[in-house]
Amino acid sequence: MEREGRGEDVEKKMMKTRSTGGAERRPSARWIILLCITCFGLGMLFSDRFRRVSDLNIGTESNKQVISQRRQEQELRIISEDLLTKKKLGQDKDIMGEVARTHEAIQSLDKTISTLEMELAATRSSQELMGLNGSPTDGAASLQRKKAFVVIGINTAFSSRKRRDSVRETWMLQGAKLQELEREKGIVIRFTIGHSATANSILDRAIDSEEQQHNDFLRLDHVEGYHELSAKTKIYFSTAVALWDAEFYVKVDDDVHVNLGTLAATLTRHRSKPRVYIGCMKSGPVLSNKNVKYHEPEYWKFGEEGNKYFRHATGQIYAISKDLATFISINQHILHKYANEDVSLGSWFIGLEVEHIDDRNMCCGTSPDCEWKAQAGNVCVASFDWSCSGICKSVERMKDVHERCGEGDGAVWGTALA
Repeated sequence: MEREGRGEDVEKKMMKTRSTGGAERRPSARWIILLCITCFGLGMLFSDRFRRVSDLNIGTESNKQVISQRRQEQELRIISEDLLTKKKLGQDKDIMGEVARTHEAIQSLDKTISTLEMELAATRSSQELMGLNGSPTDGAASLQRKKAFVVIGINTAFSSRKRRDSVRETWMLQGAKLQELEREKGIVIRFTIGHSATANSILDRAIDSEEQQHNDFLRLDHVEGYHELSAKTKIYFSTAVALWDAEFYVKVDDDVHVNLGTLAATLTRHRSKPRVYIGCMKSGPVLSNKNVKYHEPEYWKFGEEGNKYFRHATGQIYAISKDLATFISINQHILHKYANEDVSLGSWFIGLEVEHIDDRNMCCGTSPDCEWKAQAGNVCVASFDWSCSGICKSVERMKDVHERCGEGDGAVWGTALA
């Protein structure tokens, strides 16, 4: 009975304990809410991380596509630029080719126009040499205007008969050969001389006799005189243009040695140019002192004392193209004459589109200078002594200079002028 009582007490205590323990473990509403919030937060955290990872994966794929697209665009741009560069290079080459062709066409057109203008001017000059009734005012004007490659006028004077003979015996051909040279090569050579102040003087009759013997003069409507060389030069070119339709016109003094074949070859190299002035270019001092040779009365026009002339060819020999000779012919009445003939000629071309060609082979010294150059294969066009403004004692020395510095008597016939 006692055991049963103890058992009931124990059971009652256990029941009470269970009842009390169950009440103590039941969670409160606050803890339930906190637990819910915590679970929600954890869920959001894991959800956000998952979304970021997904976005990162998606972004990586998108970046790869963008990078690939940009790479393709860059490659296309590089290819396009390369093609444009090649195309531009090709266009540049085409443009340069077109420029060259256009330049050639312009030069050809320029020369054609110049030729037409010169033909008209030459006709006018011929008419001016003819009288109003159609009769020539000069015996030479009765000749018809002939085609030629070059007309070479050898400036001479009444007192220079021996000089002329020395030239005839050396570099200038005579008689039938002179005519053949003119006919076959288009190279016309004449001594240029005017007339004396007194009509039909003994000086004029002497030239008439010499002309009948050699038939190598170009008579000019000009009164001879040392101080009238500038006027003589104008009349020479005007007369030559009226009588011959040549590509070049040359003036040379009668105490200068010339190699005709070399001269012709030199001119041939410049025949495509419309306006050329060829010679040994210089720029000497303007001399104001009246007591010296080559005094320039109009020295004040060239600035302060001590100044130099503009660049011009030395007067011993020079060549000009057809249109420049025609320009002189057309404007001879208004072209100013300075004291020195070579200065006058140079002044007439100032302000014009003229190419000055400085060819030092046109002013070689006499032997040994020209001889050394000839031995080296560089034959001179012309030779003379600067100290004498020509070959010193040319009558005695011209033959020696010809033998030492000449190109050979047959050289001119082998010169190609086409």
